[in-house]
Amino acid sequence: MTVRIDKNTVYEPDACVRCGEPLDRNAIEIGDPVIVVEVVSPSSQSVDAGAKLDDYFRLSSVRHYLIIRDEARTVIHHERKSDGRIETRIVRSGTLVMDPPGIAVEVEGFFAG
Repeated sequence: MTVRIDKNTVYEPDACVRCGEPLDRNAIEIGDPVIVVEVVSPSSQSVDAGAKLDDYFRLSSVRHYLIIRDEARTVIHHERKSDGRIETRIVRSGTLVMDPPGIAVEVEGFFAG
């Protein structure tokens, strides 16, 4: 699935979560994700932490943007608060709670072995 930001900007995140009515089976893009996940590589790191960070939060539906740094076993969690502020935290272990939509995941589960 791709995420449409505007008529000229579309990204293909590594994973995303949306809530609401089911999409058409033939849908190839969404415009209302709640959680967006990117796994960085050396070539994508600056885009994931820069342009994509800004663009994803242009969508009012986005509440959480996770940047996963596999080699560092780190999750950078950007969260839009109810007052519109974006808070960022770096998480290396423990439970990551994303509410809404009400999902809790163990950070260690993002990484192999």
